[in-house]
Amino acid sequence: MNICKKKSFHDVQYFELGYGWVGKPLMTTHFYYVDGLLIDTAQSHMKKPFIQIIKNLHIDQVLLTHHHEDHSGNAAVVKKMKDVCVYGHSLTIEKLKRGFKILPYQHIVWGTAQPVKVDPLPHKIETDKYGLIPLHTPGHSKDHTAYLEKSQGWLFAGDLYLSSQIKFFRADEVFGDTLQSLRKVLRLDFDTLFCAHRPQLKNGKKKIQEKLNFLCDFQGQVHALHQKGCDIGSIKNQLSVKRGKKLMVYMSLGNVSLTHMIRSALQTQVSNLHYQFSPKISK
Repeated sequence: MNICKKKSFHDVQYFELGYGWVGKPLMTTHFYYVDGLLIDTAQSHMKKPFIQIIKNLHIDQVLLTHHHEDHSGNAAVVKKMKDVCVYGHSLTIEKLKRGFKILPYQHIVWGTAQPVKVDPLPHKIETDKYGLIPLHTPGHSKDHTAYLEKSQGWLFAGDLYLSSQIKFFRADEVFGDTLQSLRKVLRLDFDTLFCAHRPQLKNGKKKIQEKLNFLCDFQGQVHALHQKGCDIGSIKNQLSVKRGKKLMVYMSLGNVSLTHMIRSALQTQVSNLHYQFSPKISK
């Protein structure tokens, strides 16, 4: 069962695509279109509906938030169809120059992103009506980039948000970088959070703050238990964190897990200047 939905918010059109290998999709992905600008290109498993959507859109340029296959999956397709530049971070350029390896579960859920020429990001991305400022926001990936439309209070956030309460990390996610990126965007003025998986049309900045608070509290719990002599396995068993989508964890064969989140939190120093925590340990 596949999902293909069109939505809109003011001048922004956005599209939710999900590929169901067996039954409902495990996760859907959004890409955005505004004033000739396409932001992200969804997963390659949804190439046919993606083509049907963009064939009637006037596209002048494409932005990628990062290289992951559910964001860059059809970048080569739109570049060829519309003869436009695809822009991204310097690390995105390197990743997509020759393509990159993905794990079996990623093949199943999203599909492979084909190599594509990506051009360096300008300091500001201009359309006829709008101007977007790129913001390097690593953590979820080294190349992750969000885009701020200051006059409208829009933040195109890629995978920076995802949820107020994150249940697990990928093996390559960096806890400390994520905290810094969340704090970075909290210094900005925006209300609409165009997340790639869970858009927040109102109170987007509040949602980012909720995620930061949750992660800082999680980090506090992890460090408190570690100081008591608990190892990662023991910490995992004691944390008051709902486990989320277990099927994704099992399918990833360890690439996505709460264990990675705990390990990365332990590698990040707690800063009381930003958050005071009191451990909440389940019995």
